[in-house]
Amino acid sequence: MSKNAEALAAQIKGAAGEAPVRLGLILGSGLGHIANEVDGVAIPYGDLPGFPHTGVSGHNANLVIGDFEGVRVAVFGGRAHYYESGRGDAMRLPLEVLKALGADMMLATNAAGSMRDDMPTGSIMCLSDHINFSGLNPLIGEPTDARFVPMKDAYDPDIRKGLRAAATAAGVEMADGVYAWYSGPSFETPAEIKAIGMLGADAVGMSTVPEVILARFLGLRAAAISTITNMAAGMSNEAISHEHTKAMAPLGAAKLETVLRGYLRGLL
Repeated sequence: MSKNAEALAAQIKGAAGEAPVRLGLILGSGLGHIANEVDGVAIPYGDLPGFPHTGVSGHNANLVIGDFEGVRVAVFGGRAHYYESGRGDAMRLPLEVLKALGADMMLATNAAGSMRDDMPTGSIMCLSDHINFSGLNPLIGEPTDARFVPMKDAYDPDIRKGLRAAATAAGVEMADGVYAWYSGPSFETPAEIKAIGMLGADAVGMSTVPEVILARFLGLRAAAISTITNMAAGMSNEAISHEHTKAMAPLGAAKLETVLRGYLRGLL
């Protein structure tokens, strides 16, 4: 744990209280409204030295600490993507801070493109595994042997079981699938989507995998849910764009929020 992370954790506790956080939640494009549902304190990233100043529209760059369905959470209203800076480890400090705040779990959300006809726009998918199609890694440059992180069950089976139970109880259809990380910021070509599909991916996006690798490195249990905002390139006639992603994200966001609330109530 870096001294910077410990100092930031102390600063955050001074503003939001000493009670330990149980779970960290990283919000993807179009999902920022969930942070508004937390009863707590919002701290702008700009007040936290070293936190990423995300420049992606649709991300609200605040850290919110407080209670959500009776569970103390830390909600990251924006994430840094590899394509913004060329740094795969851009979310390392925020996750170190999450660990220093007492959390043992991280749940990431994202907007993704579907590669399955039975998972259309507006669906949600619980990640069962990932394919690092980018070939990048946030632990490149880490000098210790801790960098050799085992990634079997990277998406924690117990958390996934709880999320599925919450979805079933709420009557929300939630697929399971493999997420492929593409670096972005350009969208994938139809040929790339065909290649990723042959490798076994069910959805594709530009985030989440670095955070999951970092979470496992830091000893945090991890899980992730995608909201499907479009069909991947070559699979439909829709025009894919970031504006389209933001417009379509709310279709799945309500389902994701329902599942998340049910899961958190189950932790009590």
